[in-house]
Amino acid sequence: MPQWHSDLHKRKPTGGRRRPYRKKRKYERGGDPVLTVLGERKVREKRARGGGVKYALASDSYANVFDPKTKTAKKLKILRVLSNPASRDLERRGVITRGAIIETEAGKAKVTSRPGQDGVINAILIE
Repeated sequence: MPQWHSDLHKRKPTGGRRRPYRKKRKYERGGDPVLTVLGERKVREKRARGGGVKYALASDSYANVFDPKTKTAKKLKILRVLSNPASRDLERRGVITRGAIIETEAGKAKVTSRPGQDGVINAILIE
């Protein structure tokens, strides 16, 4: 079921009730978050406003990792999710979000992209 991002159901700043003066609009509709996990690459296509397409990464086992010392980027296999500062629950479930620390073949890396919205996992090596 979609989530709705409108103020029709909220109360006024004074605390009084706000009665809806119209129906819900399609542009006010949101969606559930796409929680990216380790696994075979799966990308969901979402229709964007204006008929465009957004790509949401449901699962992937590789990341584009940038090495700041050599200034090169490589496609490396993700071994596991070490931590996720966004939420302890996401960390326990192994969800990859922006800011998550992952272990790759080259070492630890911090995710810099938003996989649930960008459709790709970009990371930077940390030591």
